[in-house]
Amino acid sequence: MKKLLLILLISAPFIAQLVVLPFVNRIDPIIFGLPFLQFWLFLWIVLTPFCTLGIYQLQKSEGSLD
Repeated sequence: MKKLLLILLISAPFIAQLVVLPFVNRIDPIIFGLPFLQFWLFLWIVLTPFCTLGIYQLQKSEGSLD
């Protein structure tokens, strides 16, 4: 289960910013004054460190950090 979560946390930012990008490339809806594409990119810039933190915590709990 931890291995699956680790793979998900590693791949989520890449998938969200590269693979899903053509599907969110639109102007509407406007969120916080930003077109949806810019909001999507900004959202993942903010969420990526949390994914990295989750990866770190999983590695730390397994004892695989030096």
